[in-house]
Amino acid sequence: MARQTGPRNLITDVGGLKIGNASSDQVKSGCTVIVCDTPATAAVQVLGGAPGTRETDLLEPHNTVEAINALVLSGGSAFGLDAASGVQAALREMGVGFEVGTQKIPIVPGAILFDMLNGGDKDWGRYPPYRELGYEAVHTASLDFALGTTGAGTGATIAGLKGGLGSASTLLDNGTTIGALVAVNALGMVTVGNTRHFWASPFEMVEEFGGLGMPHPLPEEAADIRTKFSDAARNGNTTIGVIATDLVLTKAQAKRLAIAAHDGFSRAIWPSHTPFDGDLIFALATGTAGRAPEIGEFVELCASAASTMARAVARGVYSATPADNDPYPVWGSLS
Repeated sequence: MARQTGPRNLITDVGGLKIGNASSDQVKSGCTVIVCDTPATAAVQVLGGAPGTRETDLLEPHNTVEAINALVLSGGSAFGLDAASGVQAALREMGVGFEVGTQKIPIVPGAILFDMLNGGDKDWGRYPPYRELGYEAVHTASLDFALGTTGAGTGATIAGLKGGLGSASTLLDNGTTIGALVAVNALGMVTVGNTRHFWASPFEMVEEFGGLGMPHPLPEEAADIRTKFSDAARNGNTTIGVIATDLVLTKAQAKRLAIAAHDGFSRAIWPSHTPFDGDLIFALATGTAGRAPEIGEFVELCASAASTMARAVARGVYSATPADNDPYPVWGSLS
């Protein structure tokens, strides 16, 4: 079926979403916020063995709250969960939230990755900076945003390289848009063996991460398992992301979409979903397309969720830029 990228090739090609990034170069960490113009149906699927989350139980299909106001991806390990408090504060000032009597409670689930051993200064004093970073990120939210070493991807690393913040979109031939956003901080690697070629290459569009394709022939070491275990703490990982569509979905359908999008991690990261990654994907359905998918369309939507997420992973690593005291080089420095 015919596919092309959206006009920005970003998750904001899905109507009703804006993205804000905030980061600290000194700390080498940051956060990314996904702000919904109107409350969006949401779900989550965790497949990694070491997750860190906030407000994810309410996203299960059997629970009461049907829609959310924002999502947060943050560095900082458990300290980074504070970013959602800053996002809540900003949204409350704007009068945004779930109405309970006379009160409005912004619904802001979040997830974190571990970037505490990346060369940044983590001696921040009594309180970590993430609450203020979350507040700042809301006020920078827009349709266009940077990729690579920014937001939640500021301090991200993978096996042998810097990670980063990635995004991609796909416009299906039925007019549906699907978009992905991901902070790539995996235990494993995203390139094939010792080459510069990305595992996600079969899904690449418009040479969005170098246009190298797959290596031919495949190197003998392609299936070797290379991780951070040899040169970093085993807990210094986790890839967290968001898959979004403009279709109208139920919470159960959104859950299925999040599950399907995890195949994108498997296509782009080797190995993925390890006991030492907290791999997690949120799903969002903004409903701006004004219709629900037919059965066959939903199958295509789920497949496209995987391919779009795989592309976003590669774009995050491809877009990373160097900084002082980096533990790893960037992909662009490879020859």
